[in-house]
Amino acid sequence: MLIKILATIVVAYGLVVAAGFAMQRRLLYPVDRTYVSPAAAGLRNVTEQEIRGPDGVRVLAWYGAAKPGKPTLLYFHGNGGSLAVRTPRIERFMGEGWGVFMMTYRGYGGSGGSPTETDNIADAVRAYDTLVTKGVAATDIVLYGESLGTGVATRLALQRPAAGLILDAPYTSIPDVAQRAFWFLPVRLLMRDRYETSRIIDKINIPLLIIHGSKDTVVPVDMGRDLARLAREPKTLVVFPNGGHSNLYIDGNGALAAVRSFIDGLRPRQP
Repeated sequence: MLIKILATIVVAYGLVVAAGFAMQRRLLYPVDRTYVSPAAAGLRNVTEQEIRGPDGVRVLAWYGAAKPGKPTLLYFHGNGGSLAVRTPRIERFMGEGWGVFMMTYRGYGGSGGSPTETDNIADAVRAYDTLVTKGVAATDIVLYGESLGTGVATRLALQRPAAGLILDAPYTSIPDVAQRAFWFLPVRLLMRDRYETSRIIDKINIPLLIIHGSKDTVVPVDMGRDLARLAREPKTLVVFPNGGHSNLYIDGNGALAAVRSFIDGLRPRQP
């Protein structure tokens, strides 16, 4: 009887592991396919851009041009929602005079295909190249990654020049985050999309800003601190005592001021 019970437990656990392996990308990328145009989101002076990969898949982006003498944020969002839910951030950034080029991922918000780490990074490179073709110089591009997008932005920083890199609630790696949630599974062996930022952060040689909330329950602030410790100078870590995972620009937190200070430090202040 004991052997039968143990065998049942082993089989059940094996099924759970197999299900976790099969469903991992659904868990990592909770795709929101709802299409919203910039106009429908209430954004003026923001246009929809189309990026096509060699496989023909269409990826959408929103672009608002910078005011003269101001940089453009090449922004990679988190895994939840899509571009429309980040409308308030776009408005805040453009209110500073900064341009915004915000790419969505495959499968999200009207983009075709399905997201993977390889495709997200390749699409990010194409987004950068698209921005350059619009006349935006590398010295005027600031890479910005939010949550999942921090892994994308950091990888892009190794492949293309930019004025600076901003990481908003960054993780050391996706397996590190997943292991906390699924402690009972061998996720470090199972994960296909890994975004191992801690392995490459010391190779980044542009100014770095990390912003993180000390009350972040999705990506613990210790991961942001670990990345700051591993990164090269010049680097700045700003921790918001009351910040969670997605509220660094609201609820009295000062993310916008921190980003403004960082950007002002990259170039002379414009009148």
